[in-house]
Amino acid sequence: MDTRFDLTIEEAAVLLRGGEVVAFPTETVYGLGADATSAEAITKIFAAKGRPSDNPLIVHIGSTEQLSQVVSEIPETAQKLMDAFWPGPLTIILPKQAGIAENVTAGLSSVGVRIPAHPAALALLQSANIPIAAPSANVSGRPSPTQARHVADDLRGKIAGILDGGATEIGLESTVLDCTSTPPMILRPGGVTRAQIEAVIGSVVMAESLAEPESAPKSPGMKYTHYAPQAPLYLVQGDDARFRRLIAEARAGGKRVGILVPADQTDYVADVVLACGRAGDPLSVSKGLYAALREFDEHGLDVIYLAPFYTRDLGEAITNRLQKASGHRVI
Repeated sequence: MDTRFDLTIEEAAVLLRGGEVVAFPTETVYGLGADATSAEAITKIFAAKGRPSDNPLIVHIGSTEQLSQVVSEIPETAQKLMDAFWPGPLTIILPKQAGIAENVTAGLSSVGVRIPAHPAALALLQSANIPIAAPSANVSGRPSPTQARHVADDLRGKIAGILDGGATEIGLESTVLDCTSTPPMILRPGGVTRAQIEAVIGSVVMAESLAEPESAPKSPGMKYTHYAPQAPLYLVQGDDARFRRLIAEARAGGKRVGILVPADQTDYVADVVLACGRAGDPLSVSKGLYAALREFDEHGLDVIYLAPFYTRDLGEAITNRLQKASGHRVI
């Protein structure tokens, strides 16, 4: 398949309405979109990504007027969240409408939906005027794409085209909140924090596990390894001296070592030292995280070590992605 890299919004909308798969930018990461009402179109997403079909997809819409095509019920709690955070990086899980293809939701009776806060995405969704299912536009398991070139690296020749909207603003996928449970449950942390959600609707809970292998996932990111570079990645606990000692020992053993650190903390000796954001500024870390994980693959590394970045607010999402990228390998 020839992949178009110069799509206009109108051309991308025509392709989507015709059952093709198109990558497009959102404020979180690039999405790989197809008509959410067409099982045949959705099958093309799974084929392009090499994604397991039991992993549900998020549906994107361009306005709240399209909600009736996607969900069958909007409880008061969900409405408050939509009013507060849409357009924005919050996906809300609700009972699904019959017209949504079964393979969008992996056969579940619920569906995740959001309105993205990116001008090109909104223009595309409004022009296509159909609900668009869109996981991240990468080969399954790879770091999500935050630039159009990342999409091209993974999916050239596998999809109809790419709508280039520049680098994404947040760099991590949306928060997923299940509003079919009481209290609502965060299934995936993301660009809207738990504190922000609770300020609007009161107490929510975090899913006990975001990777239960024996249960049916209700959200992307709950099953399988994601976001991983080619070399094994380890999260290192302990003080800075221990971090430096591990690097030195691995290099003394003949290994090529990569590390990821904040831009103002780069005084380490390793084969590859990549800077990602600034200490004390989680958004700057999230914007550069996936690009850095992809860059490691260019250096033929044997191992990658990461010290913890953040644990609160947006840091919950950063930590979640790094845990998935490492396969929960901790030293």
